[in-house]
Formats: sequence, structure tokens, C-alpha cells
Amino acid sequence: MVFRIPTDRINWTTSSFLIGTFFLTLTAVPLYLWYFGVDWFQLAVFAVSLSAAGFSVTLGYHRLFSHMTFRAKLPVRLFTLIFGAGAFENSVLMWASEHRRHHKHVDHDEDPYDITKGFFHAHIGWLLFKLLPQPPFDNVNDLKKDPLVMWQHRYIHLIAVVVSFLLPALAGFLWDGWVGALGGFLIGGVAKVVVLQHCTFLINSACHTLGRQPYSTRCSARDSLFLALFTFGEGYHNYHHEFQHDYRNGVKPWQWDPTKWLIWVLSKLGLTSGLRRVPQEVIYSAQARLRDSRTRKRYDASSKEKKEMDSRPDSKSVDSIAPAHFDLSA
Repeated sequence: MVFRIPTDRINWTTSSFLIGTFFLTLTAVPLYLWYFGVDWFQLAVFAVSLSAAGFSVTLGYHRLFSHMTFRAKLPVRLFTLIFGAGAFENSVLMWASEHRRHHKHVDHDEDPYDITKGFFHAHIGWLLFKLLPQPPFDNVNDLKKDPLVMWQHRYIHLIAVVVSFLLPALAGFLWDGWVGALGGFLIGGVAKVVVLQHCTFLINSACHTLGRQPYSTRCSARDSLFLALFTFGEGYHNYHHEFQHDYRNGVKPWQWDPTKWLIWVLSKLGLTSGLRRVPQEVIYSAQARLRDSRTRKRYDASSKEKKEMDSRPDSKSVDSIAPAHFDLSA
């Protein structure tokens, strides 16, 4: 070990990619903008590619393939598999396997991104260092039967490079030649990947650290509107861990969850169906149980404190202390 870093466990390929793209985003992207300026076309490519990959992860990887919260027609499934690969978060098969294991063993050793091992581990450390032992793919047998999922799994790296790097570079080239191609690669490709990945990582780290727990305290997951703004609505994590088979993360109509709105719109177009919802009375029941539990805990804590005070020996009152007498006679 060097500086207490377990070098034998470093995942060199993944670490090199994560650190390399992050470094380019902090250096090459600002240099490009300094020399060539801000181009609205490059910003548009960034926004479109970020949205395509982001919704493919939240709608496809997460709510469709990992939790089966709805059914989707071929165009939706194919789109999310292709553009989800552009997030460079691995194949649906591996992503879903790790995520299902996270839900089953949340906050325990078997949880791949266990928050009890520290914020850094949950955010990115679990990717930089190999998990020992390597978890098996024994919880995605349903996905292994899907030909499209297995096709994506076999060609995941090729699809990712084409979608995330070559397509933005090609769009930039058609717009402004080689300068545009470089901008497309750096802004619509590299920077997009870094931003999207760390937004995803925040769910594993910050959403198990910051926010409220209105539905359950059985695990560390929390709800956060602030984080939902950066994660396509995935920030309502306490609700999601309590009701993981609901297609909504932000269950209330006004909660910011563009992924649920997109799934709903697609259902009206006939592209998704079977949207699974937790009955409202079940949600109210969970909230009521939690309120009762917190009330009991506060009452028990108050009773315990009162008993401790009552059990203390009474201190002597001032009146019971005999005044000192001094003989002042000569």
C-alpha cells in the first residue's frame, strides 16, 4: 500500500477513465472556451446529449430495467439502451445487478455503494477500487433473457464511444469543421459524461446523507428537492427506498420529477404501459406509522429524562444548612 491506498484493489481501467475525463473537463474544456468562445450550438449539443443520456439512465436503466415499474415498447427500450450507454455507467445488466443488490442490502457490507463506509466510497470510491469479492450476476436472470439487454451488454463500450464521443464530434464537425468537432467532443462528450456521472453518484452519496425521511427511517435514504433538480427527479430517495416499485420518485404532483412526467406522457402516446403506483392509503399508512414511532421515541426520551432527574438524591435546601456561629467574645 502507498499512502494507505490499496493499490492491489485499484480498478485501473475505470479509475483512469473517471480521473482522465474529470481532468479534461477542468483543463481542456476551459481552454477551448477561452480560445474559441462559447458557441450556442455546442451548448445545445451538450444539453441534448445530457438529456438523452440522463433520461435513459433514470427512465430506462433505473425505473424500467432495474425495478420494472412500467412496461415499454421497443422504441423506448432501444433508445434507453443506446443512449444510456453514452453515460459510461456500464451496461444495463451490470447497472441493474448492482442497484438491486444496493436495495436488498442497503447500508450493509453487501451494498456496493454502502454509505456507512463513507461519503467518498458511496460517491465514487466503490468504482475506483474493486469490490472484493466480486459480486455475481445472480439477481438479473430476467434481464439475461432479454435479447436487447444482452446485445447492449456485449457491445457496451463500442456503443458508448459512438454515442457519447463520436456523435457530438460529428455534429460539431458539420457545424464548424474541425474546431466544431473538437468542441463537440469536449463539451457534448467529455464534459457531458462527467456532469451526468457525478449527478448519478450524488444519489448514492448525498441522497443517503442530506434531506428528510418522511416515509421511513429503516435505512439512510433521504428525500431532497435540491438534489432532485440535478438528477432528473431522482432526489426523492427516501420514498423510492420505501416504495421501489412505484414509477414515481416524487410522488406528490408538485414534486420535481421530470422522469415520472416523461413516463406518463409516453403512456399517453402508447409507448409505455402498466405504470405501477403505490396506493395512496399505503403511503399515508407509512407516514402515520413513522409519525407515531417518532412520537413514541420523543415520549420515551422525555420519560427517561424525567426518571433520571427523579432518581437523583435531593440536594439540601438552603434552609437546612445551619448557619455558622462564631464566638466573638473576648
